[in-house]
Amino acid sequence: MAERSTIARPYAQAIFQLAQRDGGFARWTEMLELLAMVTRDPNLAPLLGSPRISRDDLAGLLIEIGGDRLDQAGQNLVRLLAEQRRLELLPEIKAQFAKLRADAEGTLAARLITAQPVDAAACDRIAAALSKRLNRKVTLTTETDPSLLGGAVVRAGDMVIDGSVRGRLERMAADLSR
Repeated sequence: MAERSTIARPYAQAIFQLAQRDGGFARWTEMLELLAMVTRDPNLAPLLGSPRISRDDLAGLLIEIGGDRLDQAGQNLVRLLAEQRRLELLPEIKAQFAKLRADAEGTLAARLITAQPVDAAACDRIAAALSKRLNRKVTLTTETDPSLLGGAVVRAGDMVIDGSVRGRLERMAADLSR
């Protein structure tokens, strides 16, 4: 069977093209986030692949849950995915759409992981340095991980900058074992 990301890609690209044409990036982002959250719900997820529930009933259920947060295009997407039995792909479609949107807008979400909490001024300096290095507007979120011992790890897209004490110790151990 094809990988989920491969199957989800054409849907994400089509939605991206619609959003780009209509200027509806924010609207589509909100709808996809809602639908992805609903389909990940542990009470609903088993119903998505069940042959006992008709495709129309599944679509109707998701559209009802979405309520007025789903416009006509969002409802059409739900109906199409239900008809193709692809509703479980919504989280992957949302992720791929978010990446396409970020690429088009020149933005990048990055995570700063530190052993101790970091003040806002330091976060701003790191975000500015990353923006300059990557030629994109960087939105930085922070989290703490005491297992790092010290230093920091920055994850931005596929790039990882490991300046943690734990990372340095691991690299030294690898060098010594050669």
